[in-house]
Amino acid sequence: AAARPVTAAAAVSADAAAASEAAAREFGADWEILPLPFRVGHGFDLHRLEPGYELVLGGVKLPHDVGCQAHSDGDVVLHCVVDAVLGALGLPDIGQLFPDSDPRWKGQTSDVFMREAVRRMDEAGYRVGNMDVTIILQRPKVSPVKAQIRENIAALCNVPVSLVNVKAKTHEKVDSLGENRSVACHTVIMLLRKEDYPPPQ
Repeated sequence: AAARPVTAAAAVSADAAAASEAAAREFGADWEILPLPFRVGHGFDLHRLEPGYELVLGGVKLPHDVGCQAHSDGDVVLHCVVDAVLGALGLPDIGQLFPDSDPRWKGQTSDVFMREAVRRMDEAGYRVGNMDVTIILQRPKVSPVKAQIRENIAALCNVPVSLVNVKAKTHEKVDSLGENRSVACHTVIMLLRKEDYPPPQ
């Protein structure tokens, strides 16, 4: 069957998700964001792979014998995109906004974190110009779900799919990534100031 995107309702109720998002809004809200015409951010994330966890990449569940060990759902792709957006804006990173010491984020699906990052981007007057996402995973193959991952990220960022690129690489069986003991992701993003670069019609 085709992979389906994971929703917040799978982990927490809608009310709990809303409360979680509201709690994160206060931190870093007073940080100054200079109105540059464009901003560039880089995100990186890595999670250990262990039995008993689900493997979720970009909101898509992949069948596998191991999954991401994490406080939330461990979606390394969305975590990475969140940090790229926040980094471009010069804001606190995902670990500061949603610390793993806070029980509210236990098992939380990462679309909640994405919505908060996108809200901050929008309120600062920016939109996604384009982004390039590289997933590093020895197995399983990511190619069958790359299109769905692109669509999920684009939908969360409110942009056309053409502005989101997703690549997948193995690690040639080298170190923890190549031995299928971890999964990693890099994201480079360009944000454009909406006043200077209106969204394409």
